[in-house]
Amino acid sequence: MQAILKGLMAAAVALAASNASAATIEDVKKNGILTCGTNSATAGFSLPDNEGKWTGFVVDYCRAVAAAVLGDAQKVRFIPLTPKDRFTALQSGEIDILAHNATWTSSRDTSLGILFAGTYFYDGQGFMVRKAENIGSAKDLDGASICVTQGTTTELNLADYFRSHSISYSTVGFADEEAVVKAYEEGRCDVLSADSSTLNASRQRMANSDDSIVLPELISKEPLGPAVRQGDDHWFNVAKWTLLVMVSAEELGVTSQNVDEMKSSENPNIRRLLGVEGSIGKDLGLADTWSVDVIKQVGNYGEVFDRNIGKDSPLKMERGLNALWNQGGLQYAPPVR
Repeated sequence: MQAILKGLMAAAVALAASNASAATIEDVKKNGILTCGTNSATAGFSLPDNEGKWTGFVVDYCRAVAAAVLGDAQKVRFIPLTPKDRFTALQSGEIDILAHNATWTSSRDTSLGILFAGTYFYDGQGFMVRKAENIGSAKDLDGASICVTQGTTTELNLADYFRSHSISYSTVGFADEEAVVKAYEEGRCDVLSADSSTLNASRQRMANSDDSIVLPELISKEPLGPAVRQGDDHWFNVAKWTLLVMVSAEELGVTSQNVDEMKSSENPNIRRLLGVEGSIGKDLGLADTWSVDVIKQVGNYGEVFDRNIGKDSPLKMERGLNALWNQGGLQYAPPVR
């Protein structure tokens, strides 16, 4: 009997959690603001300026979700989170959505009570070293001390890579990216390891950026994407399709500059994308203009990429794997129909 009662109590708790999380979109609409958890020290991805204004690639994703749900891309409150506390903040309901440089993995999808709503950046883990050391490959790092951010996939990837190549190493861990970069600059470790995008962004901000290089090897797959709580399929679909609409818009040539005139296009794919035909807005519980609001206020995927981390930014990152599927990359959106 006691076992049965425990089972019933667990089921009741699970049901209550599900009911609570299922109200995310209603809470966002009621509050009139989207609460987005993100990192606060990655140039090009998520960084507040001296006046507290947030800019970056993942910041713009959150603004796109706000435009979709609230019709206003500026109605976002950004909550800076360390890698160690980011998932707890999502689980507890402190934030509505997590747009961190977080890697989509099986364990995170199945054991943390969260779901990744797609991949907005395909990345891989790499290494930054000092030019003076004349290191040309990750395989030359035998005995190196490596600075890493705690609570990330970085440590596990290092263990796998160095064990498989029979290379010895040691790690020096810190709570956040800013502390890791500072430790590397102060010479407290030989190497800095993180996602390649993070390494390039961190190097850009270093006082002596030309003294270091990022090695060409990538030792892992790091699909970075937004995450939401499990048990709320409606909110999961909104988070997912906001990203997919931005990708579709780039593929169809719809930009923030031409979106209004594109509404009169005869192309049925464009008409469905922009809500002129079909029912995607109604199906998602959003206004018919939601996709237009996203594209007009924030831009398509390519626009967001280029201005934050690509050709129009200081980082000058190549699209690479993040190019559209028909241009040699992996960014691919299912049909809007």
